[in-house]
Amino acid sequence: MTVVEALTPSTNQRGAAGGRAAPSERWGRAALLTPSVVLLAGAFVVPLVIMLWYAFTDPQPGFDNLTWYLGDAVQRRVLMRTFTTAIKVTAVCLLIGYPYAYAMVAAGPKLRAVLTLLVLVPFWTSLMVRTFAWVILLQDNGLIQRLLAGVGLGHPQLIRTNVGVIIGMSQILLPFVVMPLYAVMSNIDRRLILASSSLGARPLTSFVRIWLPLSLPGVGAGSLMVFISSLGFYVTPSLLGSPRDSLVSQQIFTQVNGLLLWGRGGAMGVVLLAITFAILAVLMVSIRRSTRRRAQVGTS
Repeated sequence: MTVVEALTPSTNQRGAAGGRAAPSERWGRAALLTPSVVLLAGAFVVPLVIMLWYAFTDPQPGFDNLTWYLGDAVQRRVLMRTFTTAIKVTAVCLLIGYPYAYAMVAAGPKLRAVLTLLVLVPFWTSLMVRTFAWVILLQDNGLIQRLLAGVGLGHPQLIRTNVGVIIGMSQILLPFVVMPLYAVMSNIDRRLILASSSLGARPLTSFVRIWLPLSLPGVGAGSLMVFISSLGFYVTPSLLGSPRDSLVSQQIFTQVNGLLLWGRGGAMGVVLLAITFAILAVLMVSIRRSTRRRAQVGTS
């Protein structure tokens, strides 16, 4: 080997120095990802394409299904009810999940393990089992109604109402808020709170100006997961709600399974998906702008 060859790096060395993997390594990574990509394509992409196809071709090509859906006042009310229900469920999960996640962070190891178990054990239980449990609890003359009557609140109807649907969905989706919040809060340096207290800040001021802004990524992640999941719930609204308070998922089931109108069901799914993507796009833009603004403030 000459001196020039010894001093000249090989192709593999240049690729490693530049941070790029060798072709064989890239092919190996692609081979490992292939099964998951195929599974995701079969489980999500193919049904989505079929839904789009039916929306614009059944019973005849065109935009008749979308025109029917957007022009029907009843369907518009159902769509609005679906989004308002999702917003209410997200708000309830945040109101309960935020202090619960903070308690998990502030608690000791043993109590933290118990609190984590209380969140995850219902999450590991079947959705049908949890929903039927709420049917028993919320039914007329059930346990919750008797407790409310015992404290002088009367006998409010909870089953077959939108309130019952929100209660059941909030309990089922609560872990999707608690766990992201706990992951973010556990990485917050609590010495910042002590430092603000030593400088004369009150606990509420320290929370609003330090803890809350640092925990916002967990709030955003948990809220998005709950909101998007709420839009497609079917079992819980069907068992706890009533036909007059039906959501989009129930209407899609009626159109496809009851009336065999696949095109109308596909159109409803397309509209719901488009509105969801639009909301996500607006949220992503606002998050990026706030991140840039925060970075500019930090560097100035």
